[in-house]
Formats: sequence, structure tokens, C-alpha cells
Amino acid sequence: MHRLRSDARAAGVLAWIGLLLIGWTGLLVPSLIREIERDFGQSDAGLGIYYFVGAAAYASGSFGGGMLTERFGRRRVLTVATALLGLGTAVLGIVPAWAVVLVAAVPAGFGAGAIDGGVNGLVLDLYPTARGRALNTLHLFFSVGALTSPLVVGRLVEAGIPWQALVVATAAVTIPVAVLWATVSLPHGRHRASTVEGQPRLGRLALRWPLVVLEIAIACYVASEVGVSNWLIRFLESAPLALATTGLSLFWGGLALGRLLSARYSDRFDHLRYATVSALVAGGATIVAVVAPSTEASIALFAVVGFASGPIFPLIIAIGGERHPGRSAAVSGFLTASAVVGGVIYPPLMGFLSVNVGLAVAMLGAGVLAVACAGALLLARPRPAAPAAVPDRGST
Repeated sequence: MHRLRSDARAAGVLAWIGLLLIGWTGLLVPSLIREIERDFGQSDAGLGIYYFVGAAAYASGSFGGGMLTERFGRRRVLTVATALLGLGTAVLGIVPAWAVVLVAAVPAGFGAGAIDGGVNGLVLDLYPTARGRALNTLHLFFSVGALTSPLVVGRLVEAGIPWQALVVATAAVTIPVAVLWATVSLPHGRHRASTVEGQPRLGRLALRWPLVVLEIAIACYVASEVGVSNWLIRFLESAPLALATTGLSLFWGGLALGRLLSARYSDRFDHLRYATVSALVAGGATIVAVVAPSTEASIALFAVVGFASGPIFPLIIAIGGERHPGRSAAVSGFLTASAVVGGVIYPPLMGFLSVNVGLAVAMLGAGVLAVACAGALLLARPRPAAPAAVPDRGST
């Protein structure tokens, strides 16, 4: 019994490390966007293509990783995924050809996506009776990685350390993590496909009200959140790098704090209202931050954006589960897929908008998308039941 608990604890800690790693690597390029554009001779449009390739590969890894796990087992998939993340990251810091860097975004994105989906499934298997707390703790480590990456990287670059060295060092960290995945005892995750008669078709469920508007809401939210995160340092171009990276860290710090407080208090309120108000505040604060008269005010407002954004994603998942009890796995899958679509489409598009109409307009678009998320959530309110028919007592 002690050995089983020890193995579960080790696997759980490794899951935290996995989310911390992809949180850190996910913010590397946004933190180094000035240096990367300068050294590779790229515009915002070029970085937009990089973001699109990486996001599409991330989506493929999230979806495909689960199927591969059921066939080959969790150990193999997570070990290979971590190695792919390290390989793609190392190419960015070593190879001077931009075309090769774009190609390397595929294994890096696929590996990160497979780790993301894989460790979530791992935690579900490890903690079947305390999943809420376990998943909140897990995603806290992603936020920690995301908020520390720009903070540390910005200061090290300003101290004179080549940005390529930081990227290669990050890639080197994936080696011991991959070794740990290959050696630590894990639930295997393999599963034989089966069919169960009498279950409703998934396609019909995906188009049922209010799930369809929740899918729109979560896509708008993720498009806004990732858009702000990917382009914030570029938007704060007039500020010193240390200040700009601090702004990005404050955004992610606010997001982590929002999730922590929401995990404790959100169940005291109606989830739909809570998420709607949060999305309105996030969208409004984003718009005001873009037009703020000073860099310091803008950074402070983006911290507010992060804080308001924190509870939106998990609350939308919760609302979907409440509206469709008994179909939580399918509902969370549809909503996660919709979230990935939002992250794939708008943040890369912001690079092209930056070149043609200015990055400020693209950032305003992120604020509008958060407001659109709130609008979609309003449409998800339960429809009033039709009044019961009154029997005609005038005749017998």
C-alpha cells in the first residue's frame, strides 16, 4: 500500500513538472519576440505564421495524444512528447534559418499538446475521488511556468545573456523530464475501443442548446486570452524589456490568482453569472488598457485582465457539465476542442492585423472577443419553461 501511494505521489509531482514545463516554454517566444524578430529579420506577420503553426500542432497533439495513449500507453506517449518538445525548442535556439524554425514548431507544438492532454488524463486516473482540487493544483503549475518565464527571461537577456542560450537551456531541461517519464510508475492509460448501444450520437450533442453557445463562448475567450499573452510584450514595445516582461508576468500572475480565488469562492455564486461578469470585466479592461495614457497604467490594467480571465475557462466547463449531466466527458471534449479553435485562429491573425492596421487594433479585437464571450454566455441562460396547459373546466 505504501509503495502504491509513493508511486502515485511521484507520478503526480511529475505531472506538475510537465505542466510547469509547457507553461514556461509556451511563453518563451512571446517573451523573446523582439529579439527573435530582429535576429531572424521577421515582421509581426512572420511571427503570426509561427504562432499558427505551433498552435495547430498543439491542437493535433492534444487530440492525437489521447488516442495514441489508449493504443501505446501513457509512458511511451509522454516520453516521446517531451522529447519532441525539447527537439523543437532546441532548433529555435540553434538554427539560423527561419524556414527550419517554422518546421520545428510542429514537433514542439505537438509535444506540448500531447503533454497537456496526457497529464490531465493522468491526474484524473491518480485522483478519482478528488479531481477538482487535483486539477486546480495541476493548472496552477502551468500558470506559475507562464508567469515566471517572461519575468526571468527578460532580466537575463537585459543582463547580457544571449537569448539563444536560454532557449537551448530550456530544451536541455526536457531531457531529464523525458527520462523520468520513462522510469516513474504510471497508470498505463491503454484502453480497448468498445461501442455501447443506446448512447446518443456525439454529433447531435455538440449542436444541442446551450452547448453550441458555450462552444462559441470558450472559443472567444481563449482567442482573447492567448492573443493578449502572445502579443503583450510586442504591444509594450516602447517600454524597456524588463518592464514589458514584468507586464506579461503580472498578466499571468493575475490569472493564477483569479483561478485560486475562484476555486474557493465560485461555488457560492451562480456559475453562469460569475463567468459572464468575469468576461465583461476582462474585455472592458483589455480595451481600456490598449488606450491607456501611460505604459504603467496599461500594465496595471492588463494585470486586471488576467485576474478577471482566471475563472472563465473552468467555469464554462462547469456550466456545460451542469447543463448536460451524465455526458461530462463528451461535453468537456467539445468545449476543449472549441477552445483550441479559438487559440489557433485569432492570435496568429493578430500578426497580420499588426502589419496592416496596427497592433493596437488587434489588441482591441482581443477585448471585443472577451465581450463576445460574455454575450454568448448570456444566450446560454436556461430558457423559461412553457406554461402548463390549463384544463378546460367549461365542459365535462
